[in-house]
Amino acid sequence: MILGILIYKYVNGTNSLIMNNMKWCDCMINNKVIINLPNKVDYILNVLNKNGFEAFIVGGCVRDSLLNKNPNDWDITTNALPKITAQLFEKSNNRVIETGLKHGTVTVIIDEEMFEITTYRIDGEYLDNRRPQNVKFTLSLEEDLKRRDFTVNALAYNTSVGLIDNHEGIKDLKGKTIRCVGKADKRFHEDALRMLRAIRFACQLDFKLDKDISDSLIKNNNLLKNISAERIRDEFKKILISNYPSRGIRLLMKYNLMKYIIPELYDCKDFNQHNKHHDKDVLEHTLCVLENTPSKLETRLAALLHDIAKPKVFTYGDDGQGHFYMHNVVGANMSREILKRLKFDNKTIDKVYILIKKHLIMFRNMDEYTIKKYMRKIGIENLNDLFNLQLADLRGSAPEYRNYDIVLNLKKRCQKIIDEKHPLFIKDLNINGNDLINLGVSKGKTIGIILEELLDEVFKNPKLNEREKLISIVKKRYL
Repeated sequence: MILGILIYKYVNGTNSLIMNNMKWCDCMINNKVIINLPNKVDYILNVLNKNGFEAFIVGGCVRDSLLNKNPNDWDITTNALPKITAQLFEKSNNRVIETGLKHGTVTVIIDEEMFEITTYRIDGEYLDNRRPQNVKFTLSLEEDLKRRDFTVNALAYNTSVGLIDNHEGIKDLKGKTIRCVGKADKRFHEDALRMLRAIRFACQLDFKLDKDISDSLIKNNNLLKNISAERIRDEFKKILISNYPSRGIRLLMKYNLMKYIIPELYDCKDFNQHNKHHDKDVLEHTLCVLENTPSKLETRLAALLHDIAKPKVFTYGDDGQGHFYMHNVVGANMSREILKRLKFDNKTIDKVYILIKKHLIMFRNMDEYTIKKYMRKIGIENLNDLFNLQLADLRGSAPEYRNYDIVLNLKKRCQKIIDEKHPLFIKDLNINGNDLINLGVSKGKTIGIILEELLDEVFKNPKLNEREKLISIVKKRYL
């Protein structure tokens, strides 16, 4: 038994722990691994320790620390029961949220930072490939680590004991391998989302999947149909914003998991564009674009879906070239349906729609008036994302047609208009609806129409954006 004999005694109505015959297994690494814990994490461990309980940081924070990465969060596991954990921190004047007592989790808030503390547990039977029917608390850290998904996530650490590695997680970290704790088939049948998590970690960490996982993904990909769109979406988002998003897409397609996410992508595979501007099929072009966009969700989604409609709209022209007329418009509409299906929020859906619809580089010699209309239609907040998508789109084209200057010059001209604070929206006009009403314009739609026409005049000549000049135009033209 890795933690020796653990005996609970009830003293004065509270739970205290006595640990006897402490004996650590051979895979412990003492005096070699030191993780510098944040003060708040150290404090949490100390509160539990001084009250007679074990406490360790566990999972991703240990893994990331060993890889010299900054953990996103610090998860703590303990043999203290959740109610007792809550009581201990409430007595220490900390805010406590009983987020998941049934599953053993208590959230402690320290200076507005949240830390989850979970009791060692054993998962009950999984009936739906999603979640255990119940959980049972245990005194054994060893048992708790057995239930975790991957060896690199089944690591625990505290400063007094050191690192606990029961499943050769260190070996897999060194070998850059994602391997399940136990058999992959069992892990994936318990929770099918772990199939996506395996690919996500491979992309985030630049690790390979071991053979057991690869074989199991082929056999069990159909289990993903039992997982909600929301859970799939959240893992898919993490794959897309990882350092190796195209690798994630390839793996999802290789193991036929993509048919439960975006099956439309299979139509792009091996689809020859028959066009001199392209030296890749639609999917390979798409993955090249994806790799060349910044790690921003909306931009990566737009990159992935920007040519999704090409197989649908393909035609041969009299010039012997393949053409994809209106693929940006059809693709934008398809993206809206795809992202709705995956339960993305409306703000994300709308932005991806705009980026895809406007991703074609159609203007080379726009005058300033046309550029302003272009900027307003796209939205100032979307401009940089659009330019990044367009530049990536060019990088995915045949080398001789990568004319970056078209995009870079337009970007420069747009930035100049922004820096010089040219009016671009009705709110930028030095006249408003109340002014028009005071001048005698009737309330209603006419107000908006007049303001739009005034803005158009100011687009042509920014010097007209002075209150008296605009009032003069209104008097002459509309009254």
